[in-house]
Amino acid sequence: MSGAVLCRRVDSYDSPALEAAVEELFAACPAADALGPDSRVLVKPNLLAKHPPAHAVTTHPAVVAACVRALQRRGVRRITVADSPGGVYTPGVLRGIYAASGMAQVCADTGAQLYTACRYEPVACHGARVSAFQLIEPAAQADFIVDCPKVKTHVMTGLSCAVKNMFGTVPGLQKAELHMRFPQRGPFGQMLMDLWQCVRPGLVVADGVLAMEGDGPAGGVPRQLGLILGGNDGWTVDLALCRMMGFEPCQVPYLAAGIEAGLCPPRFDTALLRGDADALAPVPDWKRPSGFAGVDFSASVPRPVRWLVPGAEKLVAPRPKIRRDRCVGCGKCAEICPGHTIRVERGKAHIDPAGCIRCFCCHEMCPVKAIDVKRFFLFRM
Repeated sequence: MSGAVLCRRVDSYDSPALEAAVEELFAACPAADALGPDSRVLVKPNLLAKHPPAHAVTTHPAVVAACVRALQRRGVRRITVADSPGGVYTPGVLRGIYAASGMAQVCADTGAQLYTACRYEPVACHGARVSAFQLIEPAAQADFIVDCPKVKTHVMTGLSCAVKNMFGTVPGLQKAELHMRFPQRGPFGQMLMDLWQCVRPGLVVADGVLAMEGDGPAGGVPRQLGLILGGNDGWTVDLALCRMMGFEPCQVPYLAAGIEAGLCPPRFDTALLRGDADALAPVPDWKRPSGFAGVDFSASVPRPVRWLVPGAEKLVAPRPKIRRDRCVGCGKCAEICPGHTIRVERGKAHIDPAGCIRCFCCHEMCPVKAIDVKRFFLFRM
């Protein structure tokens, strides 16, 4: 099914249709059927932070469990469930996130291994921006990776699904270092492209049963989408969702990078849809991130004043803003900040705007949604 995107309607996580949809995806992937007892397989969910499944921030455990069972039906015994969420990468932090997200229970029920050793190793990639990545051990050593993303919007990249989910194969705060190295959307998208080419998942099984719209990946609003979709090409899976959400592919940084490099078609070809094709039709009222401005800020500026952009972009670009009435002073934002521009004083977080690179890591990681995406007042009109 090279390049094809299979979509099935699945109304709830306890529906038999979920298991059937996941099995159909595996059955359409020849590489999955070539796996055997000694194959080392990583099932990679999107966990991000300590959120329960109902928040629609993380991949639902029912989807991960269905993937594990599909692998077991193919005789695979060496199955690992692992992710490196945001923040520090330690066994204690991982165990807490695995428990909250339901992954610990999945592994207890299925016999899959839950990875908490927190080791990583370098893997060469010779990409456009990065020559080698540090990858978590299960990703670096896997013979086959099942990419299990959550269908979400994202304040920095617009869309978060198959390709973006591989950012969780980079350990802990090394993701923050990459944000610091590539603070602009274009280079950051090229880095994600390099990472995808380095990791190369064999199959995408995306959780769109309960998706997220608005200010994702953590601060948005759950939306019942009722879909399981996927394929063996993450680029076309993400292009299909881009069309559904109303993004132009060039607005999503990693898709723009893939298009330029010839890895990704310039737009989705509906002839590639399989299954319940009409379920992936464009959704006119899909809520996009409030601060999302696309890859090229200057393209949206009226031509007569475009000469002002080099000096004005920092002034008018979206930026994170602390809601002091909600902030509990937990320090998660300061811990994850790549530029170390956030401090906690008198029980409240403070952002130094001069050092902020607008990566929105703090927005993603705040457990109480106390960090908004502030837009320039003229762009809110």
